[in-house]
Amino acid sequence: MAIAGFRLTRCLGRLSGLPAQGFRRANMSAMGATVEQFEEAKSKLSSLKKDPGNDAKLRIYALFKQATRGPCDAPKPGMLDFVNKAKWDAWNSLGSLAQEEARQRYCDLIGSLAAAEEGGSPARVAAAPATATAGGYDCLLVDTRDNITTVTFNRPAKKNAITTRMYEEIIEALGQAARDPSVITVFTGAGDYYCSGNDLSNFTKIPEGGVEQMAKDGGELLRKYVKAFIDFPKPLVALVNGPAVGISVTVMGMFELVYASESATFHTPFTQLGQSPEGCSSYTFPRIMGYGKANEMLLFNKKLTAAQACELGLVTRVFPDRSFHSEARSLLESYAKLPPDSLALSKRLIRSGEKEHLHAVNDAEVERLMERWTSEECFNAVMSFFQAKAKL
Repeated sequence: MAIAGFRLTRCLGRLSGLPAQGFRRANMSAMGATVEQFEEAKSKLSSLKKDPGNDAKLRIYALFKQATRGPCDAPKPGMLDFVNKAKWDAWNSLGSLAQEEARQRYCDLIGSLAAAEEGGSPARVAAAPATATAGGYDCLLVDTRDNITTVTFNRPAKKNAITTRMYEEIIEALGQAARDPSVITVFTGAGDYYCSGNDLSNFTKIPEGGVEQMAKDGGELLRKYVKAFIDFPKPLVALVNGPAVGISVTVMGMFELVYASESATFHTPFTQLGQSPEGCSSYTFPRIMGYGKANEMLLFNKKLTAAQACELGLVTRVFPDRSFHSEARSLLESYAKLPPDSLALSKRLIRSGEKEHLHAVNDAEVERLMERWTSEECFNAVMSFFQAKAKL
């Protein structure tokens, strides 16, 4: 693996020289970044002084290919062709993302890297002034423009599964967004998935204190994570671009808006893994959709389509896949022009009656999960999951 990583680093170093001809042949659209902004982003990429790392390089490559050629149409490289396999996976993970949206994301990402290198100065890749803070996060992209802070789960090769480090980064990003000048905060996912929930490899890293210590540490991190959503002062919006699982779904009960693409799904398979609800869903889901429908999700692992989730009230609106980001972004930009204090104070008023109760629910859910994580039933269920996955 060390040799493969070395080869990957050397080969990806050439990505800064991406050709311009492909873009000129691409089908331009009035939506997203303009031709000039795309060209400016490419110039910024070639002028970066610091190596952005392999993950960022793969993302840049994938977005460039998607913007200029559309969805991945290249044959899949062999398993031993490490470099081209990594590049193919990155491009393929973007699925049917529209070219104009890929072009905009490419510009945003390069702007983020340039701004981070310049010490946080505003990036001028997009049409509107933007500040970007990609630096400092391993598993997230965080940027602020048009009075909107966007937090993007950025582990597309792992379906944006949340690791322990990623939990900590999301808590940090929420704290940063609470203090920055943005009006609303948005969560979305890179690639085909919004988020596949908890990375179950977290359960394989047993500390010296054993399973009990792992459960205690995990419980305290989860308590802190959910608390960050409960206490967040600004409107929260989820742009669910694909399948959403587990903790990424349960916290949606505390979001002001949940916009979904038509291919998005919502799944909380807790009992299948010998666990129990979290994210305050044991309270918010019955309140939103009624006990019967909430029980189907939380107890009996029912997966909802975007349309079904919208009918039940978990999702606010559903958009076609190809226009999802552009339509949702247009709405969010109009919301971000509203008076910020009025929005924040109105949210506080609406949520004030249940905030204390949400903290109590969070505590109760965490205590129950800590019990579950140390149980033989949970252990057997998680092991069965890994064994079934290994057979695929």
